[in-house]
Amino acid sequence: MVVESSLEQRQLTITAPQQGVVDIKGLGKILMRRCALVVGISSAVIVGGAFLAYQAKTTYQSSMQIMVSSNLYEGVRSLNPQTGTDRDFTDPNFQVVDYTAQEQLMLSTRLIGRAVDLLSDKYPKIDVEDIKGKKGKSSPLKVSRVEGGSGVNKVLSQVFEISYKGKNPEKVQDVLEALQKVYQNYNIEQQQERLTKGLSFVNSRLPKVRQEVIKSEKNLEKFRRQHKLLDPEAESKILLESLAKNQQQLEATLAQLKDVQARYINLEKKLASSPSNALVSSRLSESTRYQTLLNEIQKTELALAQERLRYTEGSPQVKELRERRQNQMSLLEQEVGRTLGDKNISNLGNAKILTKGQMAGVDLKLVEELVELQTQYLGLSANEQSLKKSAAKTRQELSRYPTLIAQYNRLLPEVETNRKTLEQLLQAQQSLGLKIAQGGFDWQILEEPQKGISLGSGRLFLLLSAILIGPILGIAAALIREQFNDTIYSGEEVKKLTNLRLLGTLPKIPLISPPKGIFSLPFSSPYRDRKISDTLALMPFHETLDMTFQNIQILKSSLPYQSLTIASSVVGEGTSTVTMGLAHSAARMHKRVLIIDANLREPCLHQVLQLSNDWGLSLLLLDESNTNRNNYIQPIHPSIDILTAGPKPEDSVKILSSTRMKELIHSFEESYDLVLIDAPPILGTVDSRIVASLCDGIILVARPGKVTRTQLIQSTDIISTLNLIGIIANEVKG
Repeated sequence: MVVESSLEQRQLTITAPQQGVVDIKGLGKILMRRCALVVGISSAVIVGGAFLAYQAKTTYQSSMQIMVSSNLYEGVRSLNPQTGTDRDFTDPNFQVVDYTAQEQLMLSTRLIGRAVDLLSDKYPKIDVEDIKGKKGKSSPLKVSRVEGGSGVNKVLSQVFEISYKGKNPEKVQDVLEALQKVYQNYNIEQQQERLTKGLSFVNSRLPKVRQEVIKSEKNLEKFRRQHKLLDPEAESKILLESLAKNQQQLEATLAQLKDVQARYINLEKKLASSPSNALVSSRLSESTRYQTLLNEIQKTELALAQERLRYTEGSPQVKELRERRQNQMSLLEQEVGRTLGDKNISNLGNAKILTKGQMAGVDLKLVEELVELQTQYLGLSANEQSLKKSAAKTRQELSRYPTLIAQYNRLLPEVETNRKTLEQLLQAQQSLGLKIAQGGFDWQILEEPQKGISLGSGRLFLLLSAILIGPILGIAAALIREQFNDTIYSGEEVKKLTNLRLLGTLPKIPLISPPKGIFSLPFSSPYRDRKISDTLALMPFHETLDMTFQNIQILKSSLPYQSLTIASSVVGEGTSTVTMGLAHSAARMHKRVLIIDANLREPCLHQVLQLSNDWGLSLLLLDESNTNRNNYIQPIHPSIDILTAGPKPEDSVKILSSTRMKELIHSFEESYDLVLIDAPPILGTVDSRIVASLCDGIILVARPGKVTRTQLIQSTDIISTLNLIGIIANEVKG
């Protein structure tokens, strides 16, 4: 469990650097590494741009301007009685000019097809796509509205600019001239069609509107005749004014009536204070004729009050009622005189002292006032009753007016609207007739098409764009390729990725030229025709190997390593070269070294050193006799011996994991100062792990540009539990 935990922590430490993005500081290194990709893409783009620039031809453009007027059929619009909005009776679906629709109309296939027909004699191969353009591609024909004003006041005007591009300046002009003719002819046709439709619409509407006018007028006349009213609103106002006036008169009458009542009560008190006056009052109250005359006077006053509400003071009815009241008052005075006992008295005002027995002490002035107050009271009471009846009648009359006014307000606007609609239709009929006779349309040509003006070929732009975009695309491709690349390219990256001690960084071994006068095939070994000692001496990086070997020795100075396994993650990382280099450095330090080629599956040391592989490690492991092992070892240097791999065995794992292998390594450690084992790749086989478990230490060789991050991490995890002392970066460029 402890081992597994340490492995997990180690793997987390190793894989952490992979999560980062491409280091900006290393951009130069990346571009140098991907130089071929950058140059290739840049060159391809530039060549393509140059080809397009070479193929580009000069483009010519011509244009014309057309004004689309928005006030067509001016004067024929009328107010829609239903909606209250402007309506053009020349078109049942009238709307304000839609400039987007006008633009689409100018670009329509139907109109462009007419232009193609006009151009077919001069340009037989021309078609609609040559003018309108193909779908998905830029159209050579452009229609756009011209802006008017300046600054923040810029607005789109009624003027359209139609432009056309092509390679032939004359053809460009011919196309626009053909479109101009098509637009003008189409406008004339559309004008005639619209005006004819508009006149037909007006003529079809006139009978219906006339019938609606007659029907609405009959309904209004029927309403007035039925309710005996001309204008309910005006008459209701008159009734309201009359009711207000009636109310004022009633209030005044009530005030007068209260005053008369008060005076009458006061007069009765005075009469009651005297026996003679009381007698007079008693006689008058007992007189039937006197009471009858009072009732008649009251009726006359009531009738007079009612007539005054209807007529003026100078009307015959009012005059007649006033004379009747005057006569009744005279009769009442006579009846008072008769009742009081003096038949010769015709006027109470002239009575002084009557019969000595009966009228002694009677105050005739009080009697006269009493009669007058009674008469006033009767008149005021009659007037009050008349005013109340009149007010009630007026209120009853007013209660039916809201319904009448609502009906009248529905009928009258209908009549007025229908009359107005009829009048406007008649005007529209007359106006449309004049327009059909006169002709004209709302599209006006403001600027005639001219010969095409050169817009240039754009060659310089294409070439400069290619020169600018090519490197950018190359760099972008290099960065993208680097981002998704798993290969290692530097020794520092090897160290950071594995978190191991970097024992040394070895440069790439250059091929050593053969001696002059000796022919060498391209695939021949660089060490062919030379002694082994001379080959090792010519290796140019012995100083870096010496430093690497010293770093290995420093790690265990008290007890130097006697056996080391040199292994790599995959094939081709240079373990054999590193093994020979370390052996040479050890020999330079006066150590006897044995190199063992433990790659029993794919041995290569004997090929590099031009040695025989008829016998070697595989046979030595299988030979259980006490044959001298020195018979299998081949010297290549006074201080360096080599044990080649030997013939390929049937089961390399079996013989490498045998006790014989362990005994041989211990024996070699006693005979030599240093035993270096060139092991097979770690990934794919278990041979390296078996050999490494028998040695004092393991050195991992990583070749930047060959091994990937994933492979290096996997191989490090596999041998991390063994004595892994460090890593060597081999064939590092620069």
